[in-house]
Amino acid sequence: MSSIIVIAVASICILIVSGLFLLYGRKFIKLGKKASASTLASNLRNEKLKSDIILNSIEDGVILLDSEKTIQLFNPAAGIITGWDPKEAVGIDYKSVLTLQNDKGEAYPETEHPFAKAFLLKQVVHDNTAVLFTRSKTTMSLNITVSPLQDAEGNVIGAVGIFRNVSEQREEEKQRADFISTASHEMRTPVAAIEGYLALAMNDKVVNIDAKARSYLEKAHDSTKHLGKLFQDLLTSAKAEDGRLTNHPEVVEVSQFLELLTDSLKFSAQKKGLGIEFVLGAQDSIIDASSTNVIKPLYYVHVDPDRLREVITNLFDNAVKYTESGKVSIGLTGDTNVVQIRVVDTGPGIPTEDAPHLFQKFYRIDNSATRTIGGTGLGLFICRKIIEMYEGRIWVDSTVGKGSIFYINLPRISASQATEFKHTEASQLPYISAPSTKL
Repeated sequence: MSSIIVIAVASICILIVSGLFLLYGRKFIKLGKKASASTLASNLRNEKLKSDIILNSIEDGVILLDSEKTIQLFNPAAGIITGWDPKEAVGIDYKSVLTLQNDKGEAYPETEHPFAKAFLLKQVVHDNTAVLFTRSKTTMSLNITVSPLQDAEGNVIGAVGIFRNVSEQREEEKQRADFISTASHEMRTPVAAIEGYLALAMNDKVVNIDAKARSYLEKAHDSTKHLGKLFQDLLTSAKAEDGRLTNHPEVVEVSQFLELLTDSLKFSAQKKGLGIEFVLGAQDSIIDASSTNVIKPLYYVHVDPDRLREVITNLFDNAVKYTESGKVSIGLTGDTNVVQIRVVDTGPGIPTEDAPHLFQKFYRIDNSATRTIGGTGLGLFICRKIIEMYEGRIWVDSTVGKGSIFYINLPRISASQATEFKHTEASQLPYISAPSTKL
């Protein structure tokens, strides 16, 4: 076990200090092939000494767990951040030391703790919204990344957590977000009133106006609705940036989820004369939701279904908005590790130079189509923030004149993991007693 810890510690340092991999990794490989057992042991001790120097010097907290989720390494910075003496922390369960809460002071469910997720999902987990409840009963904002350690067979034999105190940065972000939220909310109220009065002015039952005046009012009404949408998107983007988006993840079977969502979205496409289809697997594997003869793979993910619906709907609405003829497809495929969703359109396409910036805040392609159609420039930014909240990735592949494909990759969980998540989530639901039958 000691040699595993030494190697893990060296790996931690490699992640922290750029270039150490080339220095120590190659040296270790050569020693492993040529040196005697005593030389190897000596070099392992030397590597541990170098690693200790680095771990004792950095400001980031570092925790190493074994397969039983017991702390095996706890550097001085971790002690300063958590309030635990490293000598006391080593040898106990991580949950006793790293007690995490959300920004409302509610304890993390077991399935949402970054260490638990890393063990369960067997992949790197990032959490930029955690709040640590320290040993001295104070709270501290953390950014934490947990990487599972796996053996040759893929079994998780431990995990490494690296975290830092970001209380000051998060407070600054909160002040900025509060300003945006307050300003947006205050401006939405008069805008809503203006929109209402304009709607009344265009109502034939309320007032009689000529065609020219009506056209002016319609333009004013459209601009007011656009302004209201901008304020709403500003509120959502501010919440997405500082982690205040409501998020209630659960196990979602994506195939069924997309079938139902595609059916509910079809009317907006059909209204514009566009075709719509749900594609499972390859591009030409169109699935009829009413068919009972097709064996459909089960693609499980652990996300908030409302947030995922928001992302897919946004991509679909954009596809319909910019596509004049043809069709819009929602597709699904995946492998053992990833569930991939795609939204495909036959629209004008996106220039190569614009694609890398498409998910940035307020970025809009500068062409006649976008200027005519309008938009806030925040929709895709919000989509990216939501997908990244679930350790996913979103990007676009497009060719001018041939259409666009928006891809979403989400971590796939196995059927056994889905069952475990469901069991854990069910056990954490508040108990509701049966109604009394006594009169």
